[in-house]
Amino acid sequence: MPADFSPLEAAARERVGVRLFTVLAWDDDRGALRRIHTSHPVEYPAGGEKVFPREAPWIRRVGVQQQPYLGRNRAAVAAVFDDHELISSLGCGAVVNVPVVDGGRTLGVLNLLDAEGAYSDDSVTAALPLADLAVEPLRRWHAAQRAAGSDAARP
Repeated sequence: MPADFSPLEAAARERVGVRLFTVLAWDDDRGALRRIHTSHPVEYPAGGEKVFPREAPWIRRVGVQQQPYLGRNRAAVAAVFDDHELISSLGCGAVVNVPVVDGGRTLGVLNLLDAEGAYSDDSVTAALPLADLAVEPLRRWHAAQRAAGSDAARP
């Protein structure tokens, strides 16, 4: 059964609110995040990948230390995302990133983006339980990648 992130996206819209929602699978060996679900397939197609140096503050916080990130405004978004101009063009200027962790391993990251000022500490609190909903579909995605022999499968 392929991973279906549509219920997760619906929950994110209901519980937190989003203009842009993506799910990224984490490849720990390579320090890479691959987009495997997106609410905006034209601007952010599935399959897009970003490789991060381990010392980069954002990836260290979210991918390695498994802590959420809150970017309340456009400057905070621009500080961590090279594609901040595209993000801004979609009306987004705030972000909540939530790591998805299973047995101590990072499986992926949820990206919730909305208008500048839309998110607060309460938004992070509301977004954290979404990670639990993402564990099983991310497990299925990683398992399918391993079965296919893909390098991107290693959480």
